[in-house]
Amino acid sequence: MSIYAKTARFDTGRSLSEDEMRSIAPSIFATTAHESRSDRFKPIPTIEILRGLMKEGFMPVGARQSVSRTEGKANFTKHLIRLRRLDDRNVYNVGDTVCEILLKNANDGTSAYELLVGLFRVCCLNSLVAQTGTIDAIKVRHSGDVTGKVIEGTYSVLGEAERALAAPQDWSTFKMAWEEKEVLAEAARVLRFGEPDGSVKTLIKAEQLLVPRRQEDRADDLWTVWNVVQENSIKGGLRAVSRDEFGRPRRMKSRAINGIDQDIKLNKALWLIGEKMAAMKRG
Repeated sequence: MSIYAKTARFDTGRSLSEDEMRSIAPSIFATTAHESRSDRFKPIPTIEILRGLMKEGFMPVGARQSVSRTEGKANFTKHLIRLRRLDDRNVYNVGDTVCEILLKNANDGTSAYELLVGLFRVCCLNSLVAQTGTIDAIKVRHSGDVTGKVIEGTYSVLGEAERALAAPQDWSTFKMAWEEKEVLAEAARVLRFGEPDGSVKTLIKAEQLLVPRRQEDRADDLWTVWNVVQENSIKGGLRAVSRDEFGRPRRMKSRAINGIDQDIKLNKALWLIGEKMAAMKRG
């Protein structure tokens, strides 16, 4: 996810304080629902859930919230928190993969409570939302017995989270032919730039998604290739040149994905493609 902060470093990382979180994402501290919600809407105070996760050793290292154009909603709107164990005494190296928890919630009706498993590749600033057959993200609507559902689902996800780390080791064993890389890149191009009708009008080529941004990513295994495609899709910065009606060149550059929901949706879809390719290679 694009929730990068100085506190999320792998060499000198530390937990965000509540004061820091309040300045970054004040909606984390909402304990009631926004006035626009009906009586059936049950608020889920993120800060209470977060304090429970911290007792389990998962500490907040990054946070962000959506921008609300509605006056008064800023303290209730959608937010996302990135959590990681900081007491495991692990020494991380470039290329290592770390399991993290992503917590999304809102008390203005714009989001359900959702807890997801994330993987983060050290120093590459490249994270992803992983929703696989064994790692189930939980999603709780703001209605009914929310407290029981949140507690049960949270501990279920925490109990399964470490199993997500099997994917990097598994995918790294599969070598990718150029034709297979092209298939992966073209699928990602359609996901990232496709129109609602399925057409793709961008001048960004699929092969541009396969260009590594760093030397250590020049490898042919599925895990590395997938990470290159994922990073290029999310971070943007890919360039192309078009012509206007007078034949003059016009330079364009792909934009980074900054929206919380768009980021999660694209990551999930890309992860599913990677899983399917791993299954095909395994078969």
